[in-house]
Order: sequence, then C-alpha cells, then structure tokens
Amino acid sequence: MKQKKVLKAVFPVAGLGTRFLPATKSIPKEIMTLVDRPLIQYAIDEARAAGIKEFIFVTSRGKSALEDYFDVAPELESALRKAGKEQLLEVLKDTNMDSGAIAYIRQNRPQGLGHAVWCARRLIGNEPFAVLLPDDVIAAEKPCLQQMVEAYAETGGNMVAAMEVAPEKASSYGVLDIGNDMGSIVEAKGMV
Repeated sequence: MKQKKVLKAVFPVAGLGTRFLPATKSIPKEIMTLVDRPLIQYAIDEARAAGIKEFIFVTSRGKSALEDYFDVAPELESALRKAGKEQLLEVLKDTNMDSGAIAYIRQNRPQGLGHAVWCARRLIGNEPFAVLLPDDVIAAEKPCLQQMVEAYAETGGNMVAAMEVAPEKASSYGVLDIGNDMGSIVEAKGMV
C-alpha cells in the first residue's frame, strides 16, 4: 500500500530553554546560533530537504523573535540591495517563508512534548507528519528526516530517530526494546 507523503512538520518550540540559561532569558533557544545560522534554520533546511511544505510551530509567550525571523524584512532587503550585497540577499531569502506555509499555535502551559504536538492536531488532521526538535542538530550525509521520510514511504508506521549510547549513559535517554533488525531500520517492541 502506497503511503501518503509527509508534507507537514511540527516544531515544538514552546519550552523555556532552561538548559541554555542565562542566554535564553532574553533569546529563544531556537534563535541561538550554531556556527553561522540559528538552530531553527538547520531544522527548516532539513525539513525542506525532506519535502516538507507546511511548517507548524508550537510556541509560547516570549517567542516573537522566532516569528519575526521567518518574516520578510523589506527595509533590510532594500538596504542590502542598495549596498550591492546580493550574496547576503540570497542568504536572507532562505529565512523567508511563503504566506500560508507557516502556522503558529500557542501552548499556553508547559505540559511537555506530547502536549505540544497535541496542540497542533487540528492543523495536522489525518495526515502523516514529522516532529523536529530544533535543538537536536544531526550531522549526516543525507539529512536524517529525509532518510526517515524515505523509510516511511517504504514501510509506513510510526518512526523515531535513534542513536546508540553507552550503557552507563542510558539513564539520560529514552531506551528502545529492539525487535527485528533490518540494518538502518529496526523494529521497536517497546520504549522507556
């Protein structure tokens, strides 16, 4: 049976960013930079590479900088154009989102990741979707989400990206009970 394409992604970005304090007291962690781009840009680029067309952000109070980041900045574009900085204009275009491609939903109380995804349920409907955590940046030759979308097209079902960790560090992570091992795809019989 052919699977529906994954065209929607949920970005749960409502958290307080306590792991990044004191910086996140005034800056949403998703806007903090890694090398030359905000964390959220890495997540958007990965989603676009996987064919995602609709971007749903679950936000909370104090995240207006995130919304501004994806908006068009006519004054800045005009200044760059006048200064002949075409290369920077191209970089800026990657941060713009088409009208209607992006939506913001509020999570009015911090009730965890599952609740954040639940908040987007009306925009998801009965469609397959991805959940991206912008503070998890995964370096891979082929983007992780693209690999997952391709695997979903073949097998269907629910998927989660996983990595091996040393047994002594397992208490800091979720742990999978592995069933069938098919190489880069494994069956999860259970999860803690």
